[in-house]
Amino acid sequence: MVSITEGIIHLVTAGIGALGFSLIFNVRKELLPAAAFGGFLDWGVYMMAEWFFGGGVFLPSVVAAAFASLYAEAMARVEKTPATVFYIPALIPLIPGGSLYYTMSYAVMGQWDLVQSYGASTAYCALGIAVGMSLVLSVEYTFHKLTAQKR
Repeated sequence: MVSITEGIIHLVTAGIGALGFSLIFNVRKELLPAAAFGGFLDWGVYMMAEWFFGGGVFLPSVVAAAFASLYAEAMARVEKTPATVFYIPALIPLIPGGSLYYTMSYAVMGQWDLVQSYGASTAYCALGIAVGMSLVLSVEYTFHKLTAQKR
């Protein structure tokens, strides 16, 4: 369980990380606050989902990635810009970089029991991100297809 202080630090660093990647990807200056705020919010959703579901990485990743997709699509319409500008920074805090690093490190050292543990965590997280994004994009696509047919 994360303390309040640690939670605030996690949220702030997630926002800073999203801002950093927004700068790397040359997001327009007027869109930087919204892109960074997406990473901040998305990590908050992840932490709440982790608490709600009692740990694990798959379901919190699904929920957070779905939220990131909704946020990106909403901000794209508000700012009249492609959703990718908001998708990538919002998803950056979810990327399982630490567990991927440890998976590869333990593989090099030949500690296969730890490779299996960290590798499974990495795979579940990546799969959760893919499922969460796919769910929202599929629903959105279906909705647009149905509304286009009624015209």
